[in-house]
Amino acid sequence: MRQPCTVCIGYLAIWQIFAIFARIIKQRTDMDTSAPKWTEIEHLPEWDEEFYHVYTAKKFGKWLMLKTLRPEFKGKEEYEKMIEKEFEVRYNLAHPHIIMINDFEEVPGVGMCIITDDVYGDSLAKLIREGKVTDEHIYKLHHQLLDALDYIQSNHLAHHPLNSSRIIFTENIGNLKLIDVGFDQKNFLTHEDTNDDIYNYGVMLNEALDAVSTQHPKLRKVAAKCTAADPAKRYPTLDSLRADLGDNRRNKFYICVIIFLLAMIALLLWLNSPYRPEPTFHNGETIQTELPISDRPTGTAGEEAQASDNR
Repeated sequence: MRQPCTVCIGYLAIWQIFAIFARIIKQRTDMDTSAPKWTEIEHLPEWDEEFYHVYTAKKFGKWLMLKTLRPEFKGKEEYEKMIEKEFEVRYNLAHPHIIMINDFEEVPGVGMCIITDDVYGDSLAKLIREGKVTDEHIYKLHHQLLDALDYIQSNHLAHHPLNSSRIIFTENIGNLKLIDVGFDQKNFLTHEDTNDDIYNYGVMLNEALDAVSTQHPKLRKVAAKCTAADPAKRYPTLDSLRADLGDNRRNKFYICVIIFLLAMIALLLWLNSPYRPEPTFHNGETIQTELPISDRPTGTAGEEAQASDNR
């Protein structure tokens, strides 16, 4: 009687193991698909924007935020195009202090929504009202917020005016996030566009300084220049504003690069000068350093010395 092939038995056992795993994966998939996609949808009136209602919700168990048109704007072509345009403009943005967009989809009971990361926390406006502004918040306003504004301007984003309700400090680590950052992308921003950012930044900075007990005379001076009645007396650019704030990290980098280049140029000039050391090898063993040209003998004596060296 023929014995069963050992190799065949091994293959059969492996096949059965794969079949068991496949059934387990299918069962888990069926469980996942049977669970509701969206749960715990909650309206956040504090976060509402001019044209939008803002919600928090879970998508397959993960917390996200939703932004949808207010009921009075739904179904109107111009506003439907506006939210679609905002999604297209913001989808490819990537900055640590700007809220990131994930998707644009229909949410049951809410409508078409821009889906963003969950950045639950308190707005600067709320912190000001409740008297909870700290020096740490002030520090982030003249570092992280200016980084975000610089990024927005570099990408030529037209956006709604900057104000304290559009600045969020996250609940856990207090990281600054700018929301509602752009609804259109232009070929370039006009001076009026950038000037508005600087003016609104000064207004917002003054509001925050009014709510903190610590005196910040330097920041007060900067805010006053941002909001000068004569636009010609305001900061012309964000870089000039940063320079007054001492937020010149990029300038320090450029200074280091310039110092390095100057050092390299000085080294090259020295190596090509008559004062550089010139090692000479004799019989592959001895190394001598020749005298600088100015110190070498000239005329016949020099020629005789050279001939002696050659011998």
